[in-house]
Amino acid sequence: MLRSMTAFASAEAATGHGNLSIELRSVNHRWLELGLRLPDELRSLEPAIRERVAARLARGKVDLGLRWKATAGAGEVAIDHDLVTRLAEAAQTLAPKFPQFRVEFTDLLAWPGVLQQESDDDALRQAAMDLLDSALAQLVATREREGGRLGGFIGERLDGIERIVAEVRAHLPELRAALRARFDARLAELRQPLDPGRLEQEVVLQLQRIDVDEELDRLTAHIAEARRVLGLKEAVGRRLDFLMQEFNREANTLGSKAADARTTNAAVELKVLIEQMREQVQNLE
Repeated sequence: MLRSMTAFASAEAATGHGNLSIELRSVNHRWLELGLRLPDELRSLEPAIRERVAARLARGKVDLGLRWKATAGAGEVAIDHDLVTRLAEAAQTLAPKFPQFRVEFTDLLAWPGVLQQESDDDALRQAAMDLLDSALAQLVATREREGGRLGGFIGERLDGIERIVAEVRAHLPELRAALRARFDARLAELRQPLDPGRLEQEVVLQLQRIDVDEELDRLTAHIAEARRVLGLKEAVGRRLDFLMQEFNREANTLGSKAADARTTNAAVELKVLIEQMREQVQNLE
């Protein structure tokens, strides 16, 4: 199944002690890179979240933001006395250096972690993981829809490459005959006779220099392989990225061997189609 690496998903859920919300954003990346923003109450879930995401996604830079807003009056408010003590000691240490420095009670309460909403931690963590599963399913579905569109785009370019390869192959006999005719015409202009065996060797050498049968055969093989890879039930972005390099290599060689404008134009058209495919392949997981 083809998947794009660009997608967005969000989900919300109400719990007995507050509301949970999550956002997932993913963009292109060579590997899977996960950035997390978690509330203090759910920071212990980080290893489990990373494992859950890695089980569903193979590549992409993914930003995950999880938020929890406690319901007013739900649960009991607890004070982290150890943290308050450390903050007080720090304030006393700084007081001689900053005589105007004052710490208000409300300032202490606003410090992250001082006030803690007591809740059913196990239930909250389970609700957060369930919400993550919902958002991941949405993200994967979006990536698959976009991947299907990219696959159609790439398939159209493969059809175009196949058409150009067929046209060049059909043109080769005419090209060889024209080259032989030009060679014979130049020989006719020479006043001194030349060795027929040597002449034949020169003709064969010139024909070998413009022979692109191998390049056309390899392009045909790459087309078949790309179509096979597009049908695999796994992440195929890296495979296709490698194939784009092979496509481009053959197009360059075809252009360097071009003996007429038609073949040169065909090589240019091939490179345009290959570059269009390569840009889209960069978006595939």
